[in-house]
Amino acid sequence: MKKNGWTNIKASEVLKIGLFSDGYKSFLSSNKTERECIKYFSKMLEENGFKNLNDLIKQNKRLKTGDKVFVVNMNKELVAFVVGKTKMEEGMDILCAHVDSPRLDLKSTPVYEEDGFCLLDTHYYGGIKHYQWTALPLALHGVVCKKDGSKIEISIGEKDKDPVFGVTDLLPHLSLKTTGIDKLLHDESVTGEALNIIIGSKPKEDSVKKNILDLLLKNYNIEEDDFQSAEIEVVPAGKARDYGLDGSMIMGYGHDDRS
Repeated sequence: MKKNGWTNIKASEVLKIGLFSDGYKSFLSSNKTERECIKYFSKMLEENGFKNLNDLIKQNKRLKTGDKVFVVNMNKELVAFVVGKTKMEEGMDILCAHVDSPRLDLKSTPVYEEDGFCLLDTHYYGGIKHYQWTALPLALHGVVCKKDGSKIEISIGEKDKDPVFGVTDLLPHLSLKTTGIDKLLHDESVTGEALNIIIGSKPKEDSVKKNILDLLLKNYNIEEDDFQSAEIEVVPAGKARDYGLDGSMIMGYGHDDRS
């Protein structure tokens, strides 16, 4: 039987673990997309003496042993180097990790109205289990590129006063054989194409979609055409939390990928 790791922790180390975990939970809560992670890591590297390689190239500076540099690709990938003493042909140590997580992505023309609701059309990314995304508070994170060349970074659903969004599901008693839809078994009842999120139900001039588009323009300066040049991800809303009465574990979106 494997020995529980907590039995090896000294009392003097518990406080250090707690402080580290608080910072880690804060990181998970604030960085739910690749872009947000790369922005966070870039700032962390600069605070620890790393220089942006592109800036050094512009200054025509040559690298030497011990220099710490990093480069960002398309705001979604990052590589950091510590220049060693030996030639590259002799090998290097590489540590590699990914920062993307299973999620829903908005399609290029996502806004539509159906059955008295306004919805956003999505496609899923990663090996998700469809049924786990129903009846779950969701948030919108991403960037919108405007026609004038400006960019709008959005995060809707994380603040206490923010609205949240969701994918609807049938109540358990509505999926019984008596309803005539007994073929829709538990994990098959929600398909990937059905993971579209509801964002409103109040009409304006007999159109829920019109009301939502007016609110998007008023509150976030986003027009319907802007979605074609936007990258918006739908992720679970809320902060990373302690897991268990003893606070011995952490629960948070992206926990396994970004640790």
